[in-house]
Amino acid sequence: MLMNGFDNGVLPLLGFAMLGLAVVAFVLALTAREDAYRAAGKQTKTFWLVILGITVLVDAFLGMLFLEIAGLVASIVFFVDVRPALKEVSGGGGRRGGSSSDGPYGPYNGGR
Repeated sequence: MLMNGFDNGVLPLLGFAMLGLAVVAFVLALTAREDAYRAAGKQTKTFWLVILGITVLVDAFLGMLFLEIAGLVASIVFFVDVRPALKEVSGGGGRRGGSSSDGPYGPYNGGR
């Protein structure tokens, strides 16, 4: 009875979560520039689109657990390794404190 509830409740939720993660990773890989992948020293954009596209298809239609786990690993690698490198190269690293008047060498004080 407990396994029946697990199979009907938890596993579909995990499947939807993996599908959502793969779709977000695919869209982010699609929107990044091709030259950013080369500049970051990562695999090509086409490589990541193929890997993440296959992951989306497997998660959405096949439901083979081994392939879903492999796709989950690919999505996680994209999020923790490739995406931060792409953001760093593209200049989208975000602001880490400071104000809007900060320049590359510190705050701009108007020539005072």
